[in-house]
Amino acid sequence: MDLGQDAKATAQRAANSRWLEWLARLGLVARGVVYLLIGALALRIALGDSGSQADQGGAVRAIADKPFGSMVLWLLAAGFTGLALWRFSETAFGDDKGERAKSFARGLLYAFFAVTTFAFVLGKSGSAVQDSDEKSTGATAQVMEHGGGRTAVAVAGLVLIGIGCYMAYEGITRKFLEELRTGEMSSSVRRVVEKLGVFGSVARGVVFGLAGVFVLYAAITFDPGKAKGLDGTLRSLADAPLGPYLLGLVAIGLIAFGAFSMCEARWRRL
Repeated sequence: MDLGQDAKATAQRAANSRWLEWLARLGLVARGVVYLLIGALALRIALGDSGSQADQGGAVRAIADKPFGSMVLWLLAAGFTGLALWRFSETAFGDDKGERAKSFARGLLYAFFAVTTFAFVLGKSGSAVQDSDEKSTGATAQVMEHGGGRTAVAVAGLVLIGIGCYMAYEGITRKFLEELRTGEMSSSVRRVVEKLGVFGSVARGVVFGLAGVFVLYAAITFDPGKAKGLDGTLRSLADAPLGPYLLGLVAIGLIAFGAFSMCEARWRRL
């Protein structure tokens, strides 16, 4: 075996190792915690508390304000790191090109979550608690300053809409069950997990898709201020007809996805 093959074999063994599996499961718990908190913060907005920041930054701050908050944030950051490494290992060693591309995108997202959480816990809180709308608007403005930037923003918006539609599709078709060890569940537990997965995936898809619509609208109007992050996207639901009820329904859906992530940590095939 040459050095290249030996290095690849070593990397593949590491990707399939027990420690990475446990890190990934910790990451699924971390994702669940964040979605539970984002859903709870969004529910507070639906009930009239406009001061809540319903995004990752708001969730991180909510944890930091609690006893042992720093320790919990370290665990979350480690979990997101594990999720990112797991997704990148799928990118490197997966067989299907489409699945590898999805794993790479998800790996980048979880790596971003890990970096911002580490930044916060190390005292560099600006990047972690900055309003998601400010991040989205700032990033959109920077891209639009360059040649072809408007087209790139439009493509990003379409990609987000596509991701949101696929998330909803996974929920409606119950495709997520293919990744779970459902044979280890009782019939009652499976019904609960299935309902959490359907409701949570559709709610998350709605949020991602709507965020993509705002990004696309920013490109069409050539106005970076039209782009919204997670917090602004959720708040926009409150401004729609029957908005508080609609936002409340989506918020409960995000809480359901957080609970489903906890179930994934237990029964996901890795």
